[in-house]
Amino acid sequence: MTGSAKTAGTVTNWARTITYRAREFHRPDTIDALAALVAGSARVRALGSGHSFNRIADPGTDGMLLSTAGLPPVIEVDTTARTVRVSGGVRYAELARTVHARGLALPNMASLPHISVAGSVATGTHGSGVGNGSLASSVREVELLLADGSTVTIGREDPRFDGAVTSLGALGVVTALTLALEPAYEVEQHVFAELPLEGLDFAGVAAAGYSVSLFTDWRAPGFRHVWVKRRTDRPAVDFPWAAPATGPVHPVPDMPATYCTEQLGVPGPWHERLPHFRAEFTPSAGEEIQSEYLLPRSTAVDALHAVDGIRPAVAGVLQICEVRTVAADSQWLSMAHGRDSVALHFTWVRDEAAVLPVVRRLEKALDPFDPRPHWGKVYEIPPAVVRGRYARLGDFRALARTLDPAGKFTNDFVRDLLDG
Repeated sequence: MTGSAKTAGTVTNWARTITYRAREFHRPDTIDALAALVAGSARVRALGSGHSFNRIADPGTDGMLLSTAGLPPVIEVDTTARTVRVSGGVRYAELARTVHARGLALPNMASLPHISVAGSVATGTHGSGVGNGSLASSVREVELLLADGSTVTIGREDPRFDGAVTSLGALGVVTALTLALEPAYEVEQHVFAELPLEGLDFAGVAAAGYSVSLFTDWRAPGFRHVWVKRRTDRPAVDFPWAAPATGPVHPVPDMPATYCTEQLGVPGPWHERLPHFRAEFTPSAGEEIQSEYLLPRSTAVDALHAVDGIRPAVAGVLQICEVRTVAADSQWLSMAHGRDSVALHFTWVRDEAAVLPVVRRLEKALDPFDPRPHWGKVYEIPPAVVRGRYARLGDFRALARTLDPAGKFTNDFVRDLLDG
């Protein structure tokens, strides 16, 4: 069928740690072709930019994998309403440039601008900031292509909305999202070195800028660097806990800062400072595995000391750990649902056999703090335990059964979550 040719060859995730087992892979270039493929298939999963590290997108050997990257890119900015309607396959870098050209901005971005808007929102992906929610917090409307090829639009006034945005791809294929915008702003990025863990004023550090990230390789207690991103329309940075870095740095020790967004307090457009990495560069070759856990922000210091207690094991397979904050939201499956959160992100070496035992040990150390793992990262917490950490999971299960009664958009990952 025109516009829906099957794509040959092996399909992997971005890091090449997952090979999808799909019976076939399609990259349709029209909505009609997408609808026909979905309606004619028994099992479907949609693939964004592939920046996940587990099998959340894998349809299994009996299913079809669909990429929305071939659909016509749509970025429709409404300057009066301060919103943008963006198609599912568009990536944040492209969206940000278009929005900025119209004098508007997103309130936040993730570390990488290379990831797709729909995939990021569906998995609860986030940036940083004590007042900043996940990327899904900007969504005002979601457009879904359902199992029979029809479409539905769910806005904020709809009681289903908080279940339909961070949806793990379990309800349908996201064809477009409408996001809230604000006037464009500039950001300065300041970096500070060698912040001790002992006596850490985490609340003060996390609130020192609009977005704050702490980096450590856990080879010693404390943090090698703290990146403080300050909006130029906000108060100046006051950071008495560590000295300024003497030059640009990369989050990973001994890596060149070439790929990183500009530092040393040089102001620039929001979309060129909020991410850690420049849009025009690929920040790494994908030689990594990632895990992340969101905990109540009030437990941050105790949780960091718990990680410090197993520091030698963590450091042995770690490239870098990033600690950030995320504001509470109301999305049923958001990792920050109902609680202001601290996010502990681990970029491991690409050696699953060595990493997984450490992941299990880390999860045991963090268990008293009720961690919620990132949906798109590697974790070993049993599905039954994960289910117990989401108060609205039953509501989401009912919504999925209403919108997708035959379970066309489920896979092993989703079934483990919903069917327990």
